[in-house]
Amino acid sequence: MAGPGREFLIDDEPVDIFLEDGRIADIAPTGALSARGEVVDAGGAWAIPGLWDNHVHTVQWALAEERAPLGEAGSAAAAARLMSEARLLPDGRRVGSGFRDALWTDAPSLELVDAATGAVPAYLINADVHSVWLNSAALAREGFRSPDGMLREEDAFEISRRLNAADPVHGDRAVRSAGERAAARGITGLVDFDMAWNADAWPRRVAAGFAAHRVEFAVYPFDLDRAIASGLRTGEVHEDPDGPEAGRGLIHVGSLKVITDGSLGTRTAACSHAYPGDPHDFGMLTVSPDALVELLTRATGAGLAAAVHAIGDRATTSALDAFTVAGAVGTIEHAQLVRHADLARFARLGVAASVQPQHALDDRDLVARHWAEQTAISYPLASLRNAGAELRFGSDAPVADLDPWQAISAAVSRTDDDRAPWHPEETLTVDQAIEASVRSALRPGEVADIVLCGEDPRTATAPGLREMPVVATILGGRVTYAQ
Repeated sequence: MAGPGREFLIDDEPVDIFLEDGRIADIAPTGALSARGEVVDAGGAWAIPGLWDNHVHTVQWALAEERAPLGEAGSAAAAARLMSEARLLPDGRRVGSGFRDALWTDAPSLELVDAATGAVPAYLINADVHSVWLNSAALAREGFRSPDGMLREEDAFEISRRLNAADPVHGDRAVRSAGERAAARGITGLVDFDMAWNADAWPRRVAAGFAAHRVEFAVYPFDLDRAIASGLRTGEVHEDPDGPEAGRGLIHVGSLKVITDGSLGTRTAACSHAYPGDPHDFGMLTVSPDALVELLTRATGAGLAAAVHAIGDRATTSALDAFTVAGAVGTIEHAQLVRHADLARFARLGVAASVQPQHALDDRDLVARHWAEQTAISYPLASLRNAGAELRFGSDAPVADLDPWQAISAAVSRTDDDRAPWHPEETLTVDQAIEASVRSALRPGEVADIVLCGEDPRTATAPGLREMPVVATILGGRVTYAQ
Protein backbone atom coordinates (compact mmCIF):
# COMPACT_ATOMS: atom_id res chain seq x y z
CA MET A 1 0.00 0.00 0.00
CA ALA A 2 1.72 3.20 -1.09
CA GLY A 3 1.15 6.93 -1.28
CA PRO A 4 3.18 9.81 -2.65
CA GLY A 5 6.71 9.25 -1.41
CA ARG A 6 5.64 6.91 1.39
CA GLU A 7 5.38 3.19 1.91
CA PHE A 8 2.58 2.19 4.27
CA LEU A 9 2.25 -1.57 4.06
CA ILE A 10 4.70 -4.17 2.85
CA ASP A 11 2.35 -6.41 0.97
CA ASP A 12 4.28 -8.78 -1.28
CA GLU A 13 5.47 -11.28 1.31
CA PRO A 14 6.20 -11.65 5.04
CA VAL A 15 9.21 -9.64 6.14
CA ASP A 16 11.47 -9.03 9.10
CA ILE A 17 12.14 -5.44 10.13
CA PHE A 18 15.48 -4.81 11.85
CA LEU A 19 15.63 -1.77 14.13
CA GLU A 20 18.82 -0.11 15.34
CA ASP A 21 19.38 3.12 17.30
CA GLY A 22 15.73 4.08 17.01
CA ARG A 23 15.54 3.72 13.24
CA ILE A 24 14.68 1.10 10.64
CA ALA A 25 18.01 -0.43 9.71
CA ASP A 26 16.81 -3.04 7.22
CA ILE A 27 13.73 -4.79 5.82
CA ALA A 28 14.08 -8.20 4.25
CA PRO A 29 12.08 -11.38 3.56
CA THR A 30 11.46 -13.39 6.71
CA GLY A 31 14.54 -15.38 7.73
CA ALA A 32 16.97 -13.41 5.59
CA LEU A 33 18.20 -11.32 8.52
CA SER A 34 20.15 -12.85 11.36
CA ALA A 35 18.49 -12.16 14.71
CA ARG A 36 20.22 -9.42 16.69
CA GLY A 37 19.14 -8.18 20.10
CA GLU A 38 15.57 -8.40 21.33
CA VAL A 39 13.13 -10.12 18.95
CA VAL A 40 9.47 -9.11 18.82
CA ASP A 41 7.37 -11.81 17.17
CA ALA A 42 4.50 -9.94 15.51
CA GLY A 43 2.71 -13.15 14.65
CA GLY A 44 1.96 -12.14 11.07
CA ALA A 45 0.69 -8.65 11.91
CA TRP A 46 0.47 -5.90 9.30
CA ALA A 47 2.95 -3.06 9.83
CA ILE A 48 2.24 0.60 9.15
CA PRO A 49 4.09 3.75 10.23
CA GLY A 50 3.25 5.24 13.62
CA LEU A 51 -0.02 7.17 13.72
CA TRP A 52 -0.41 10.83 14.65
CA ASP A 53 -3.30 12.85 15.97
CA ASN A 54 -2.72 16.33 14.62
CA HIS A 55 -5.18 18.18 16.86
CA VAL A 56 -5.54 17.45 20.59
CA HIS A 57 -6.35 19.57 23.65
CA THR A 58 -4.30 17.31 25.83
CA VAL A 59 -5.17 18.23 29.42
CA GLN A 60 -8.84 18.76 28.55
CA TRP A 61 -8.85 15.33 26.90
CA ALA A 62 -7.05 13.66 29.78
CA LEU A 63 -9.40 15.15 32.39
CA ALA A 64 -12.55 14.32 30.40
CA GLU A 65 -12.39 10.81 31.87
CA GLU A 66 -13.16 12.32 35.27
CA ARG A 67 -15.99 14.59 34.15
CA ALA A 68 -19.67 13.68 33.91
CA PRO A 69 -20.44 12.60 30.31
CA LEU A 70 -23.24 14.73 28.86
CA GLY A 71 -23.18 13.52 25.26
CA GLU A 72 -26.40 11.52 25.61
CA ALA A 73 -28.39 14.46 26.97
CA GLY A 74 -31.14 15.17 24.46
CA SER A 75 -32.32 18.36 26.15
CA ALA A 76 -31.24 21.11 28.49
CA ALA A 77 -33.40 19.54 31.20
CA ALA A 78 -31.67 16.18 30.74
CA ALA A 79 -28.21 17.76 30.87
CA ALA A 80 -29.08 19.62 34.07
CA ARG A 81 -30.41 16.41 35.61
CA LEU A 82 -27.19 14.57 34.78
CA MET A 83 -25.21 17.32 36.46
CA SER A 84 -27.28 16.96 39.62
CA GLU A 85 -26.01 13.37 39.78
CA ALA A 86 -22.37 14.14 38.90
CA ARG A 87 -19.74 13.32 41.48
CA LEU A 88 -18.30 16.12 43.55
CA LEU A 89 -14.66 16.79 42.69
CA PRO A 90 -12.10 17.34 45.46
CA ASP A 91 -12.08 21.09 44.75
CA GLY A 92 -15.81 21.35 45.51
CA ARG A 93 -17.05 21.57 41.93
CA ARG A 94 -19.13 19.43 39.62
CA VAL A 95 -17.89 19.36 36.02
CA GLY A 96 -19.52 17.74 33.00
CA SER A 97 -18.61 17.81 29.33
CA GLY A 98 -19.82 16.80 25.90
CA PHE A 99 -23.32 18.28 25.61
CA ARG A 100 -24.58 19.37 22.17
CA ASP A 101 -27.33 21.96 22.52
CA ALA A 102 -27.63 22.90 18.85
CA LEU A 103 -30.44 20.36 18.31
CA TRP A 104 -32.20 20.76 21.67
CA THR A 105 -35.82 21.92 21.65
CA ASP A 106 -35.46 23.61 25.05
CA ALA A 107 -32.93 26.31 25.84
CA PRO A 108 -30.33 26.31 28.63
CA SER A 109 -31.29 28.71 31.40
CA LEU A 110 -29.91 29.77 34.75
CA GLU A 111 -33.14 28.84 36.48
CA LEU A 112 -33.06 25.31 35.08
CA VAL A 113 -29.46 24.52 36.01
CA ASP A 114 -29.77 26.17 39.42
CA ALA A 115 -32.85 24.12 40.26
CA ALA A 116 -30.99 20.91 39.39
CA THR A 117 -27.58 21.65 40.93
CA GLY A 118 -28.25 23.93 43.88
CA ALA A 119 -25.41 25.69 45.70
CA VAL A 120 -22.58 23.46 44.42
CA PRO A 121 -20.67 25.16 41.56
CA ALA A 122 -21.57 23.29 38.35
CA TYR A 123 -19.82 23.59 35.00
CA LEU A 124 -21.25 22.07 31.81
CA ILE A 125 -18.80 22.19 28.88
CA ASN A 126 -20.09 22.02 25.32
CA ALA A 127 -18.69 19.21 23.19
CA ASP A 128 -17.02 21.83 20.97
CA VAL A 129 -15.58 23.68 24.03
CA HIS A 130 -16.71 27.01 22.54
CA SER A 131 -19.44 27.47 25.15
CA VAL A 132 -20.00 26.51 28.78
CA TRP A 133 -23.16 26.54 30.88
CA LEU A 134 -22.63 27.51 34.52
CA ASN A 135 -24.98 27.66 37.46
CA SER A 136 -25.15 30.74 39.69
CA ALA A 137 -22.66 29.31 42.19
CA ALA A 138 -20.09 28.71 39.44
CA LEU A 139 -20.63 32.16 37.91
CA ALA A 140 -20.06 33.75 41.32
CA ARG A 141 -16.97 31.62 41.97
CA GLU A 142 -15.43 32.60 38.61
CA GLY A 143 -16.52 36.25 38.68
CA PHE A 144 -18.70 36.14 35.56
CA ARG A 145 -22.25 37.23 34.86
CA SER A 146 -24.68 35.75 32.33
CA PRO A 147 -28.47 35.97 32.25
CA ASP A 148 -28.86 32.38 31.07
CA GLY A 149 -25.65 30.92 32.50
CA MET A 150 -24.06 30.51 29.05
CA LEU A 151 -20.57 31.80 28.31
CA ARG A 152 -19.24 31.69 24.77
CA GLU A 153 -15.93 31.85 22.94
CA GLU A 154 -13.17 33.66 24.92
CA ASP A 155 -15.13 33.60 28.19
CA ALA A 156 -15.74 29.88 27.72
CA PHE A 157 -12.06 29.28 26.94
CA GLU A 158 -11.10 31.11 30.13
CA ILE A 159 -13.30 28.80 32.19
CA SER A 160 -11.70 25.74 30.58
CA ARG A 161 -8.21 27.14 31.19
CA ARG A 162 -9.01 27.60 34.87
CA LEU A 163 -10.47 24.11 35.24
CA ASN A 164 -7.55 22.49 33.44
CA ALA A 165 -4.94 24.34 35.50
CA ALA A 166 -6.57 23.79 38.88
CA ASP A 167 -4.11 21.02 39.89
CA PRO A 168 -1.07 20.66 37.57
CA VAL A 169 0.25 17.60 39.39
CA HIS A 170 -3.06 15.79 39.00
CA GLY A 171 -3.30 16.97 35.39
CA ASP A 172 0.16 15.62 34.60
CA ARG A 173 -0.79 12.21 36.01
CA ALA A 174 -3.94 12.23 33.89
CA VAL A 175 -1.93 13.13 30.77
CA ARG A 176 0.50 10.27 31.40
CA SER A 177 -2.35 7.78 31.77
CA ALA A 178 -4.10 9.14 28.68
CA GLY A 179 -0.88 8.87 26.68
CA GLU A 180 -0.66 5.18 27.51
CA ARG A 181 -4.24 4.70 26.27
CA ALA A 182 -3.34 6.52 23.06
CA ALA A 183 -0.33 4.25 22.51
CA ALA A 184 -2.70 1.28 22.72
CA ARG A 185 -4.45 2.64 19.61
CA GLY A 186 -1.22 3.10 17.66
CA ILE A 187 -0.47 6.73 18.49
CA THR A 188 3.21 7.67 18.25
CA GLY A 189 2.71 11.44 18.11
CA LEU A 190 0.23 14.23 18.67
CA VAL A 191 -0.06 17.97 18.28
CA ASP A 192 -1.02 19.60 21.57
CA PHE A 193 -3.21 22.71 21.39
CA ASP A 194 -3.75 23.18 25.11
CA MET A 195 -4.34 26.83 26.01
CA ALA A 196 -1.38 27.00 28.37
CA TRP A 197 2.36 27.63 28.45
CA ASN A 198 3.23 24.18 27.17
CA ALA A 199 6.95 24.93 26.91
CA ASP A 200 7.25 24.28 30.66
CA ALA A 201 4.55 21.64 31.00
CA TRP A 202 5.94 19.06 28.60
CA PRO A 203 9.55 18.90 29.84
CA ARG A 204 8.08 18.62 33.35
CA ARG A 205 5.90 15.68 32.30
CA VAL A 206 8.79 13.94 30.58
CA ALA A 207 10.94 14.43 33.69
CA ALA A 208 8.16 12.74 35.67
CA GLY A 209 8.22 9.70 33.38
CA PHE A 210 6.01 10.50 30.38
CA ALA A 211 7.32 8.53 27.39
CA ALA A 212 4.24 7.35 25.45
CA HIS A 213 4.53 9.38 22.25
CA ARG A 214 6.02 12.41 20.54
CA VAL A 215 4.52 15.86 21.06
CA GLU A 216 4.47 19.09 19.11
CA PHE A 217 3.10 21.82 21.37
CA ALA A 218 1.48 25.09 20.37
CA VAL A 219 1.70 28.59 21.78
CA TYR A 220 -1.16 31.09 21.75
CA PRO A 221 -1.17 34.81 20.95
CA PHE A 222 -1.28 35.74 24.64
CA ASP A 223 2.10 34.00 24.98
CA LEU A 224 3.63 35.02 21.64
CA ASP A 225 5.95 37.63 23.15
CA ARG A 226 7.12 35.09 25.72
CA ALA A 227 7.68 32.46 23.03
CA ILE A 228 9.74 34.84 20.91
CA ALA A 229 11.76 36.00 23.93
CA SER A 230 12.38 32.34 24.83
CA GLY A 231 13.69 31.62 21.34
CA LEU A 232 11.09 28.98 20.52
CA ARG A 233 11.19 27.96 16.87
CA THR A 234 8.92 25.46 15.15
CA GLY A 235 10.46 22.03 14.75
CA GLU A 236 13.19 22.40 17.35
CA VAL A 237 13.59 19.78 20.08
CA HIS A 238 12.47 21.12 23.45
CA GLU A 239 13.61 18.89 26.28
CA ASP A 240 15.66 18.89 29.43
CA PRO A 241 19.18 17.84 28.34
CA ASP A 242 19.62 16.07 31.68
CA GLY A 243 16.14 14.52 31.75
CA PRO A 244 15.26 10.81 31.53
CA GLU A 245 14.24 11.01 27.87
CA ALA A 246 17.10 13.28 26.73
CA GLY A 247 18.24 12.44 23.22
CA ARG A 248 14.97 10.79 22.21
CA GLY A 249 13.53 14.00 20.83
CA LEU A 250 10.02 13.41 22.12
CA ILE A 251 9.05 17.07 22.55
CA HIS A 252 9.18 19.64 19.76
CA VAL A 253 8.05 23.23 19.39
CA GLY A 254 4.92 23.44 17.26
CA SER A 255 3.00 26.40 15.86
CA LEU A 256 1.36 29.62 16.93
CA LYS A 257 -2.32 28.70 17.35
CA VAL A 258 -4.81 31.44 16.46
CA ILE A 259 -8.57 30.92 16.84
CA THR A 260 -10.24 33.19 14.28
CA ASP A 261 -13.91 32.18 14.51
CA GLY A 262 -16.32 30.14 16.58
CA SER A 263 -17.86 26.74 15.90
CA LEU A 264 -20.87 25.15 14.27
CA GLY A 265 -22.11 23.66 17.55
CA THR A 266 -22.16 27.07 19.23
CA ARG A 267 -23.43 28.68 15.99
CA THR A 268 -20.56 31.15 15.93
CA ALA A 269 -18.49 29.89 12.97
CA ALA A 270 -18.02 32.80 10.53
CA CYS A 271 -20.01 32.01 7.39
CA SER A 272 -21.01 33.68 4.14
CA HIS A 273 -24.72 33.01 4.66
CA ALA A 274 -26.75 33.76 7.77
CA TYR A 275 -27.79 31.17 10.32
CA PRO A 276 -31.49 30.25 10.28
CA GLY A 277 -33.78 32.51 12.29
CA ASP A 278 -31.63 35.65 12.14
CA PRO A 279 -30.77 37.26 8.79
CA HIS A 280 -28.05 39.30 10.52
CA ASP A 281 -26.25 36.35 12.17
CA PHE A 282 -23.27 35.28 10.09
CA GLY A 283 -21.26 33.97 13.03
CA MET A 284 -18.19 35.86 14.22
CA LEU A 285 -14.62 36.52 13.24
CA THR A 286 -12.90 36.62 16.62
CA VAL A 287 -9.67 37.92 15.06
CA SER A 288 -9.91 40.61 12.41
CA PRO A 289 -8.15 40.05 9.06
CA ASP A 290 -5.63 42.82 9.79
CA ALA A 291 -4.87 41.48 13.27
CA LEU A 292 -4.40 37.98 11.86
CA VAL A 293 -1.91 39.23 9.28
CA GLU A 294 0.02 40.99 12.03
CA LEU A 295 0.12 37.86 14.20
CA LEU A 296 1.24 35.59 11.36
CA THR A 297 3.86 38.10 10.22
CA ARG A 298 5.36 38.30 13.71
CA ALA A 299 5.31 34.52 14.10
CA THR A 300 6.91 33.95 10.71
CA GLY A 301 9.67 36.42 11.46
CA ALA A 302 10.41 34.57 14.70
CA GLY A 303 10.57 31.15 13.07
CA LEU A 304 7.15 29.94 14.18
CA ALA A 305 4.69 28.25 11.85
CA ALA A 306 0.98 29.07 12.17
CA ALA A 307 -2.00 26.88 12.98
CA VAL A 308 -5.13 28.91 12.26
CA HIS A 309 -8.51 27.72 13.55
CA ALA A 310 -11.03 28.45 10.80
CA ILE A 311 -14.35 26.59 10.67
CA GLY A 312 -16.71 28.77 8.62
CA ASP A 313 -15.97 29.58 4.98
CA ARG A 314 -15.56 33.30 5.74
CA ALA A 315 -12.93 32.46 8.35
CA THR A 316 -11.15 30.05 5.99
CA THR A 317 -10.89 32.73 3.32
CA SER A 318 -9.55 35.22 5.88
CA ALA A 319 -6.96 32.68 7.04
CA LEU A 320 -5.78 31.92 3.51
CA ASP A 321 -5.54 35.65 2.81
CA ALA A 322 -3.38 36.09 5.92
CA PHE A 323 -1.07 33.22 4.95
CA THR A 324 -0.68 34.89 1.55
CA VAL A 325 0.20 38.35 2.88
CA ALA A 326 2.41 37.16 5.75
CA GLY A 327 4.23 34.49 3.76
CA ALA A 328 3.51 32.15 6.65
CA VAL A 329 3.65 28.35 6.63
CA GLY A 330 1.52 25.94 8.59
CA THR A 331 -2.04 24.67 8.77
CA ILE A 332 -5.65 25.66 8.77
CA GLU A 333 -7.31 23.77 11.58
CA HIS A 334 -10.76 22.29 10.88
CA ALA A 335 -11.65 23.83 7.48
CA GLN A 336 -15.19 22.54 7.93
CA LEU A 337 -16.77 24.85 5.36
CA VAL A 338 -14.67 25.80 2.34
CA ARG A 339 -15.56 27.89 -0.69
CA HIS A 340 -14.97 26.18 -4.02
CA ALA A 341 -12.62 28.98 -5.04
CA ASP A 342 -10.48 28.43 -1.93
CA LEU A 343 -9.78 24.72 -2.45
CA ALA A 344 -6.78 25.19 -4.73
CA ARG A 345 -5.33 27.96 -2.55
CA PHE A 346 -4.29 25.44 0.12
CA ALA A 347 -1.90 23.69 -2.26
CA ARG A 348 -0.75 26.89 -3.93
CA LEU A 349 0.22 28.38 -0.56
CA GLY A 350 1.58 25.12 0.87
CA VAL A 351 -0.92 25.31 3.73
CA ALA A 352 -2.01 21.91 5.07
CA ALA A 353 -5.64 21.20 5.93
CA SER A 354 -5.69 19.77 9.46
CA VAL A 355 -9.10 18.11 9.56
CA GLN A 356 -11.09 15.82 11.82
CA PRO A 357 -13.10 13.30 9.75
CA GLN A 358 -15.24 12.16 12.70
CA HIS A 359 -16.63 15.69 13.02
CA ALA A 360 -18.40 15.28 9.68
CA LEU A 361 -20.38 12.36 11.08
CA ASP A 362 -21.03 13.93 14.47
CA ASP A 363 -22.20 17.17 12.84
CA ARG A 364 -24.20 15.96 9.83
CA ASP A 365 -27.51 16.73 11.54
CA LEU A 366 -26.26 20.15 12.64
CA VAL A 367 -25.27 20.92 9.06
CA ALA A 368 -28.75 19.97 7.86
CA ARG A 369 -30.30 22.45 10.30
CA HIS A 370 -27.81 25.30 10.60
CA TRP A 371 -25.82 25.26 7.35
CA ALA A 372 -28.56 24.25 4.94
CA GLU A 373 -28.31 27.57 3.08
CA GLN A 374 -24.53 27.62 2.84
CA THR A 375 -23.18 27.18 -0.68
CA ALA A 376 -19.60 26.27 0.28
CA ILE A 377 -18.53 22.63 0.70
CA SER A 378 -19.14 21.12 4.14
CA TYR A 379 -16.38 18.91 5.58
CA PRO A 380 -14.43 18.46 2.35
CA LEU A 381 -11.84 15.69 2.28
CA ALA A 382 -11.64 14.39 -1.28
CA SER A 383 -12.22 17.90 -2.65
CA LEU A 384 -9.24 19.27 -0.77
CA ARG A 385 -7.03 16.33 -1.64
CA ASN A 386 -8.01 16.40 -5.29
CA ALA A 387 -7.10 20.09 -5.34
CA GLY A 388 -3.59 19.16 -4.18
CA ALA A 389 -3.90 20.05 -0.50
CA GLU A 390 -2.04 18.04 2.13
CA LEU A 391 -4.45 16.49 4.63
CA ARG A 392 -3.54 15.89 8.26
CA PHE A 393 -6.00 13.94 10.38
CA GLY A 394 -6.83 14.49 14.01
CA SER A 395 -9.62 14.19 16.54
CA ASP A 396 -9.82 17.56 18.32
CA ALA A 397 -10.01 15.41 21.46
CA PRO A 398 -11.99 15.58 23.67
CA VAL A 399 -14.45 16.79 21.00
CA ALA A 400 -14.07 13.35 19.39
CA ASP A 401 -12.34 10.29 20.79
CA LEU A 402 -8.58 10.25 20.44
CA ASP A 403 -8.47 7.21 18.21
CA PRO A 404 -6.78 7.46 14.80
CA TRP A 405 -8.75 4.46 13.55
CA GLN A 406 -11.98 6.33 14.16
CA ALA A 407 -10.73 9.13 11.91
CA ILE A 408 -9.53 6.69 9.25
CA SER A 409 -12.84 4.81 9.25
CA ALA A 410 -14.86 8.05 9.11
CA ALA A 411 -12.87 9.25 6.11
CA VAL A 412 -13.27 5.96 4.27
CA SER A 413 -16.95 5.34 5.03
CA ARG A 414 -18.49 8.79 5.81
CA THR A 415 -20.91 7.07 8.18
CA ASP A 416 -20.80 5.47 11.62
CA ASP A 417 -24.41 4.35 11.99
CA ASP A 418 -27.02 2.64 9.82
CA ARG A 419 -27.49 5.68 7.60
CA ALA A 420 -26.06 5.92 4.09
CA PRO A 421 -22.67 7.61 3.71
CA TRP A 422 -22.91 11.38 4.10
CA HIS A 423 -21.67 13.09 0.93
CA PRO A 424 -19.94 9.96 -0.36
CA GLU A 425 -18.16 12.04 -3.00
CA GLU A 426 -15.88 13.18 -0.18
CA THR A 427 -14.72 9.68 0.85
CA LEU A 428 -11.07 8.68 0.72
CA THR A 429 -9.37 5.34 0.13
CA VAL A 430 -7.69 3.52 3.01
CA ASP A 431 -4.31 4.44 1.48
CA GLN A 432 -5.21 8.11 1.46
CA ALA A 433 -6.61 8.05 4.98
CA ILE A 434 -3.48 6.39 6.37
CA GLU A 435 -1.31 8.86 4.47
CA ALA A 436 -3.09 11.69 6.31
CA SER A 437 -2.42 9.96 9.65
CA VAL A 438 1.33 9.31 9.53
CA ARG A 439 4.57 11.29 9.50
CA SER A 440 7.09 8.64 8.46
CA ALA A 441 7.49 5.64 6.17
CA LEU A 442 8.43 1.97 6.34
CA ARG A 443 11.84 2.03 4.74
CA PRO A 444 15.46 1.85 5.90
CA GLY A 445 16.70 5.04 7.48
CA GLU A 446 13.31 6.18 8.70
CA VAL A 447 12.51 6.62 12.38
CA ALA A 448 11.29 3.35 13.90
CA ASP A 449 7.76 4.54 14.77
CA ILE A 450 5.67 1.53 13.80
CA VAL A 451 2.20 0.14 14.46
CA LEU A 452 1.53 -3.59 14.14
CA CYS A 453 -2.10 -4.19 13.17
CA GLY A 454 -4.03 -7.39 13.85
CA GLU A 455 -5.88 -7.13 10.53
CA ASP A 456 -5.08 -5.94 7.04
CA PRO A 457 -6.38 -2.34 6.82
CA ARG A 458 -6.83 -2.74 3.06
CA THR A 459 -9.50 -5.41 3.42
CA ALA A 460 -11.14 -4.31 6.67
CA THR A 461 -14.75 -3.12 6.66
CA ALA A 462 -15.55 0.36 8.00
CA PRO A 463 -16.50 -1.09 11.43
CA GLY A 464 -13.36 -3.22 11.23
CA LEU A 465 -11.21 -0.16 10.67
CA ARG A 466 -12.88 1.61 13.58
CA GLU A 467 -12.14 -1.33 15.89
CA MET A 468 -8.75 -2.19 14.36
CA PRO A 469 -6.83 -4.42 16.80
CA VAL A 470 -3.39 -3.01 17.58
CA VAL A 471 -0.88 -5.76 18.33
CA ALA A 472 1.97 -3.43 19.28
CA THR A 473 3.10 0.19 19.05
CA ILE A 474 6.79 1.00 18.67
CA LEU A 475 8.21 4.48 19.27
CA GLY A 476 11.79 5.09 18.17
CA GLY A 477 12.45 1.36 18.38
CA ARG A 478 10.97 1.09 21.88
CA VAL A 479 7.74 -0.82 22.53
CA THR A 480 5.18 1.52 24.14
CA TYR A 481 2.28 -0.92 23.90
CA ALA A 482 2.01 -4.66 23.39
CA GLN A 483 -1.22 -6.66 23.28
